[in-house]
Order: sequence, then C-alpha cells, then structure tokens
Amino acid sequence: MEDQTRTMKMVWTMVERSPGNGPAKSFWTRVGVGFVNRDGSITLRLDAIPLNGTLQVREWEPIERRPDFVETAPRPRPKPQPQPLGDSFV
Repeated sequence: MEDQTRTMKMVWTMVERSPGNGPAKSFWTRVGVGFVNRDGSITLRLDAIPLNGTLQVREWEPIERRPDFVETAPRPRPKPQPQPLGDSFV
C-alpha cells in the first residue's frame, strides 16, 4: 500500500467566491485522483470537470494527516418513513 500511495495524487480545482460585499475567498474542491505511471506520466480520473478549466495535482495524503482535518462523529442516517398504502394511484 505504501508504494501505491507514493504514486497517487489528488486532483483539485479552486473556485473564487465573494460572499456579498466582502473580499473573494478561495474554495478548494476535490475533483478526482491521479496515478503516476511507470514512465512518469500521470493518469487522471476525474469525478467532475472544473468550469474554470484549472486543475491542481497534489501529492496524496491520508485525511488524518492533513492540517485541516477535524475528526467528527458520523452523522446518523434518517430512518425511512413507511409510506401509507392506498387503493388508488395518482
């Protein structure tokens, strides 16, 4: 696994947004992963395509080691509500 993590990359895009009258803030959105091939080239697998056309390819890092990581308890999933059975369909 360690050998694979050295060849993995994270793919991000940065979006500038201005909240109302304040200065613009940069928001980073992960859009995919990358893998370094034997010949040094990189294969990207994108889950989204940035509208601004800019991608940032960074070294892969486990989430627990990232400086902005905050461990939170998992959110409970809402239980599905039973639907009443009726005699007619709408």
